Amino acid sequence: MKTNFHHLLSDAVLAYPNNRALSSDAVTLTYRELWLSALGVKSALEQMALARQDRVAIYLDKRLETVSALFGASAAGGIFVPINPLLRPSQVSFILADSGARVLVTSAERLNQLADCLGTCPDLRHVLLVDGAGDLPVLPNVDVHGWPAALAPQRHHAEGHTLDVDLAAILYTSGSTGKPKGVALSHRNLLAGAESVSHYLANSERDVILAALPLSFDAGLSQITTGFLVGAHVVLLNYVIPQDVPRICQRHGVTGITAVPPLWIQLAELNWPEEARNNLRYFANTGGRMPRALLGRLREQFPRALPFLMYGLTEAFRSTYLDPSEIDRRPSSIGKAIPNTEILVVRPDGSPCDPGEQGELVHRGALVAQGYWNDPARTAERFRPVPGRDQPWRSAELAVFSGDLVIRDDEGFLYYVGRNDEMIKTSGYRVSPTEVEEAAFDTRLVVDAVAVGVDDDRLGQKIVLIASPAGSGPLDVVGLLSQMKQRLPLYMVPAVVIERAAIPRSPNGKFDRVLLRQELAA
Repeated sequence: MKTNFHHLLSDAVLAYPNNRALSSDAVTLTYRELWLSALGVKSALEQMALARQDRVAIYLDKRLETVSALFGASAAGGIFVPINPLLRPSQVSFILADSGARVLVTSAERLNQLADCLGTCPDLRHVLLVDGAGDLPVLPNVDVHGWPAALAPQRHHAEGHTLDVDLAAILYTSGSTGKPKGVALSHRNLLAGAESVSHYLANSERDVILAALPLSFDAGLSQITTGFLVGAHVVLLNYVIPQDVPRICQRHGVTGITAVPPLWIQLAELNWPEEARNNLRYFANTGGRMPRALLGRLREQFPRALPFLMYGLTEAFRSTYLDPSEIDRRPSSIGKAIPNTEILVVRPDGSPCDPGEQGELVHRGALVAQGYWNDPARTAERFRPVPGRDQPWRSAELAVFSGDLVIRDDEGFLYYVGRNDEMIKTSGYRVSPTEVEEAAFDTRLVVDAVAVGVDDDRLGQKIVLIASPAGSGPLDVVGLLSQMKQRLPLYMVPAVVIERAAIPRSPNGKFDRVLLRQELAA
């Protein structure tokens, strides 16, 4: 019986010990080899006196050791915290401090980049390096350890003492205040998500799944969980160069790809080998609306593959999908609830919307996260009692209020309208306007700055920064963007900067973001 995240791997060893489990570059591990590697990490963490529910942060690109660390941390009773490898040191140190990470798994190069920031992480006690030590910084009160060897086979059945309701992971996503917020996920959340998604995708041990999205994202992590649940082969793809994807798919016989619209746009324009095109059983979209023209090109490119259009949020992993049989009838729909999930559409007072009426999407069921780590105020805002579920026999249950506006038609299919908050969704990432604005202010080249998202066919939304220059001269746009690139990942750097002598404000004194978006859309 699977009750913990690491049972996805340990159970697969019993059923498929010699199946290919994970490939990275030219190296492939079987399920048995990967599990023994994860047990090596488990043993190393136990030697560091890792306590139950201690946090283990993992700041790496997609590689075999990254996945070993995820499952090793779980098997040791810890909570894993995967960190997007594109984040800058200041952002990484915030996550380390906020999560109270006791152990950091990283590389020597990345550790050197973090050295000046780790003083703000008082709980950090150990660093586990995946590569050679080299010249490392001196870190007060922090011990640096080398990568452990895989354990001998007799340790195969080593187990921890974690319950399915305990936390398994904290996934950090941008917050509306500019600081990332950690979505706390239990073992049950992750297992239920894997079972639901693999069910409607009809995954099996015959599948070869391309993991092209960051493992710090719910959709990226889902490629691992859905694959391992059924004994499939997962292929890690790092630092995506679109031209490499068809070659890698042909080499490994990839049968399933999940990606975000900007990547699909690039992949649709490539010349795919016939073998790679014919091997693909399904392609799935997440992280934003797929334009109808792009969907048409992909269906021409992969005539044997089933298209799955999906909608999800980190707070509930995955919420809806559109059955491929409905694509031609309603290509703009986000579908219906995934298995073992109920999706409600409600008015501001919590009452259900009528068909055709716009309302907020509310997700209930086993995939709903436990809240935001160390943030009860924001948890109370988004995780609230299920509307209309006040029967006396029912135990207390929280649903997640998505902040997304949708419409349900007469047949129950959902259509995405937009967000009722200010988050920007670009290239599959959720970006906080405040974080972009703060980076602009830090340059001291602007006195006022507002970041907004504008619809874009390639990016979902592109980031537009409206800014007023500091001083009397014109705004130094080149200098502004150059400095922001040093402070932010590239996907958070504005695509357009518009200079305004004065930025319009609402009657309450706040920047009028609605007016700005309307002006930009005109």
